[in-house]
Amino acid sequence: MATSNGSSSTVSDIDDNPTIAGGVRDVYGEDRATEDQFVTPWSVSVSSGYTLLRDPHFNKGLAFTETERDAHYLRGLLPPTVISQETQVKKMIQNIRQYQVPLQKYMAMMDLQERNERLFYRLLIDHVEELLPFVYTPTVGEACQKYGSIFMHPQGLYISLKEKGRILQVLRNWPEKNIQVIVVTDGERILGLGDLGCQGMGIPVGKLSLYTALGGVRPSSCLPITIDVGTNNEKLLNDELYIGLKHKRVTGKEYAELIDEFMTACKQNYGEKLLIQFEDFANHNAFDLLEKYRTTHLVFNDDIQGTASVVLAGLVSALKLVGGSLDEHRFLFLGAGEAGTGIAELIALEISKRTNSQLEEVRKNIWLVDSKGLIVSSRKESLQHFKKPWAHDHEPVTELVDAVNQIKPTVLIGTSGQGRTFTQDVIKAMASINEKPIILSLSNPTSQSECTAEEAYTWTEGRAIFASGSPFAPVEYDGKVFVPGQSNNAYIFPGFGLGLIMSGTIRVHDDLLLAASEALASQVTQEDYDRGLIYPPFTSIRKISAHIAAKVASKAYELGLATRLPRPKDLLSFAESCMYTPTYRSYR
Repeated sequence: MATSNGSSSTVSDIDDNPTIAGGVRDVYGEDRATEDQFVTPWSVSVSSGYTLLRDPHFNKGLAFTETERDAHYLRGLLPPTVISQETQVKKMIQNIRQYQVPLQKYMAMMDLQERNERLFYRLLIDHVEELLPFVYTPTVGEACQKYGSIFMHPQGLYISLKEKGRILQVLRNWPEKNIQVIVVTDGERILGLGDLGCQGMGIPVGKLSLYTALGGVRPSSCLPITIDVGTNNEKLLNDELYIGLKHKRVTGKEYAELIDEFMTACKQNYGEKLLIQFEDFANHNAFDLLEKYRTTHLVFNDDIQGTASVVLAGLVSALKLVGGSLDEHRFLFLGAGEAGTGIAELIALEISKRTNSQLEEVRKNIWLVDSKGLIVSSRKESLQHFKKPWAHDHEPVTELVDAVNQIKPTVLIGTSGQGRTFTQDVIKAMASINEKPIILSLSNPTSQSECTAEEAYTWTEGRAIFASGSPFAPVEYDGKVFVPGQSNNAYIFPGFGLGLIMSGTIRVHDDLLLAASEALASQVTQEDYDRGLIYPPFTSIRKISAHIAAKVASKAYELGLATRLPRPKDLLSFAESCMYTPTYRSYR
C-alpha cells in the first residue's frame, strides 16, 4: 500500500514484503537498517513464552507445570518432562561440584542467578556451608580481580564521574522501585587486595545475595552499586579488559561532591528508611563518610561495624571456654585500620556498658599495633584521627612479638591484611602467657590470613581458641580434631539489616550493634563449645538471623528509632514471617 505521492511506505507495506529465506517478517525494518541508521529497541511488555524463560525473576526452567506451559505459551520451548525444584537443586549441586577451580564455581553460581533467581537462592540456602566460600569470601576476591574478563551480565548500578549531576536520574533507571537496602563500594580497598576500582562490583553483588539467602531480605528490594571515580591500580589502567574509568582516582572536593549527590539522591528516591551499607572504602574515606552521614541517613559500614559486632560476639562466647568477664581480658590488635579500630571501639563500649566505667579508662586495656609498631602516646601527633584514642603510655615497640611479651594480652586479633604475620614466635609467646590463648586471624582472603588454623593449634599444643576470617578445614593434633570457627560478617549483617528494615528504623545506634553481638553469642550451644567453636554452625544461619533481627528491632523500639507502629507483639515470629523464601510460585 503506497501513500498518495507514492514516495514512502507504511508498516503494513513493509509487512507484506517477502523476507529472506522465509524468516520472520521484519516489521520495524531493523534488518534493513545500516549501521548509521537508528532503530528502536522494541520489546514485549508481558512475560510469556520465550521471554518468560529468560526472565530470572519468574523463570522456573523444567519446573513449569503442564498447566503453566499451556497458559504461558511455553509448549515446545522446553523438553516435555516436568521436575521439582528439589530435583533441580540436586542437579545443580552435582554440576557445581564437578568444577575443580573455585572461580568456576563462582561463575556457575552467578550464571544461575542470572537465569533462575529462586533456584539460585534455594541452592545457596540448602548448601550454605559448602557454597558460601564460592559466592563470597574468599573466592569473591579473585572474582573482583578478574571481573573485567569474567563480566557477562551487568548486575547492579555503575555510577561514575560521567553521571555527576544526574545521579537521581540514573537511580531511576533501575527497574525495581521499592529498594530497601543498597550496598555500595568505590572499590578502593577490596578485602586485602587493594584498589580494584570498578571491578569491586563483585562485593556489593555478593553481599546482597547473602542479605537474601541468609537474612531473608527480598532480592527485588536489594540494589548493588559501584561508584567509579577512577583507580590508582596501574595494572588495571593498562588492561584493555578493565571495565571502569581509565584514570587516576579523583579525591578531595570532586569526590565529596559525587558522594554527597549520591547520598542525597538515594534518600530522595527511596526515602528515609533506606539502608545504605558502605563496603570496602579506604580508611581515609570510610570513617569520615560514616561520621558525616550517620546522623542524616540510615548508614552502616560493614568493615567497621559489622566486623566489630561479629568479633565481639565471638569474644563473648569464648568467655565460656576461657572464663572471666570481658573486662578482665587484655586485647592486642595487629592492624589499626577500619576493622581493628572498629572492633576495639565496640569491645570498649560493651565493657563500659557492663561495668559502668568511663570509655577512656576501658580503652587502656586495648592495644593496637600498626605498620610502625605499637600505638603509643609519643606517636600521637603523627597518627590519623581514628587511631588517636588508642595511643597509650608505653615506650615504643616495633616488633609484634615484643608487644606480646610486654603487653601480655589474653586475646590476639589480626586485622592487618598481611599474611603470616602471626609467626611461630608470636603464637608461642601467646601460649606461654595464657593457658587458653584466644587467637583471631581475621584478614581475608585466605592468603592474607595472619596464620592458619593448623599453625595456631600446633604452635599452642592444641590450647588455642581460634577463629579466622576465611574458612579453614578441621585440624587434627595429638589425636584430637579441632574445628576452627569462622568470624564471618555474614553472621551479622543479613540479620542486622532485616531487623532495621522490619522495624522501619531510621538511624543506626551503637547499642543496636551490641544487641546483634549478644544475640549471635546466645546462639552458640554447649555442643558447639564442646567442639571448640565460638560461633554457631552456618547450617542454622536463617534461624540465627531471625534472632538477631528480633533483638536489633527490639532495641530500636526501646531507643525510639523504629517507625513501624504498632510494635509487633512477637518480634521473632514477625522476623521469620518477613523472610523471603525461594520456593517457586504458581502462575495463573
